[in-house]
Amino acid sequence: MIELRYQLKSIRRDKMCVLTFLLPVIVGLIINLLSGVSFQSISETLFGVVQGEATEDTVEWLRQSGTVVQYETMDDLRNAVNDPSTQMIGVLQTGGAIRTLISGDELEVNRVIADTLPQVYKNRTSPMTVDLTIIPAGTDNDGLKSLLIVITLVTAMFMGCTFNAMNIISEKEDGIELINQVLPMTTRSYVVQKILLGFIGGMASTIVTALICMRLESAQALPFLLIILLSAYISALIGLFIGALSNGLMIGIVYIKIVMILFLAPPIFFYLIVPDNTIAFRLSYILPSSATFYGIMDLLNGKPAKLWPALAALLAHAFIWSIAYKLFQMIKKAEI
Repeated sequence: MIELRYQLKSIRRDKMCVLTFLLPVIVGLIINLLSGVSFQSISETLFGVVQGEATEDTVEWLRQSGTVVQYETMDDLRNAVNDPSTQMIGVLQTGGAIRTLISGDELEVNRVIADTLPQVYKNRTSPMTVDLTIIPAGTDNDGLKSLLIVITLVTAMFMGCTFNAMNIISEKEDGIELINQVLPMTTRSYVVQKILLGFIGGMASTIVTALICMRLESAQALPFLLIILLSAYISALIGLFIGALSNGLMIGIVYIKIVMILFLAPPIFFYLIVPDNTIAFRLSYILPSSATFYGIMDLLNGKPAKLWPALAALLAHAFIWSIAYKLFQMIKKAEI
């Protein structure tokens, strides 16, 4: 316990560790401050028309599907459509029909809207028989805001990796590692201390961030806590690997960056692009961060029944990484 208290004191002087802890908290504060902003309106379809060319009925019809901006001349409309910073769809009206104007670098969804808009406008008065089903939202978080929250929390949970890696690398460069080798401390005690170091850092960062930007129901608290515990433990173990394999600060930073990219990029890609009933999606559970990402997203979307695959995957990762580090320690001892 004394050694752990000493190590906690030492990381307070490490600016990298302090920044690692504060970064998710700061992002959580920003998300919380933006809680009054409608993220759906940010992603709303933007239409552009020439003032006086489109009728009032057409403009009103377009407003039902997005935001309409009117320009004085055709050149102004073309410039707005071609502006790389916008996803504007130009709408030109000739008689009772419309045609669309796009630049070609739009998102696929906007390209599909532009292609189908004239036909939809043509059939706007045709009678249609549809069954309307209203599904109440499980939470007050829209899609983009939930995605930002989950990315921030996953980053916070896996910050224990950075804590441990930077702490071990600092000890190597300062010569403390040599002192540790002659101290009356077993390898098991050393590993437990290091795991606790990253575990406490990741847990603290995640809990503070979650309190700022999440509003969980009481039934969701236990599953969320289990996800935090398992993710922080796995992260701490991975940090031990990085610290042991890094011979210097720069190499360690490169390893940490690679790991963080692998932690964040694939889960986001698979969640947004790949259907969750495919084999490719299930294979993404090979990464521990994927299980963390999917589990928190299901919590925010009010789908507790889908949490069990994520928790099972995290338990499996915790066991596998523990065995892997045990074997790694045995190999190191054999080499000595």
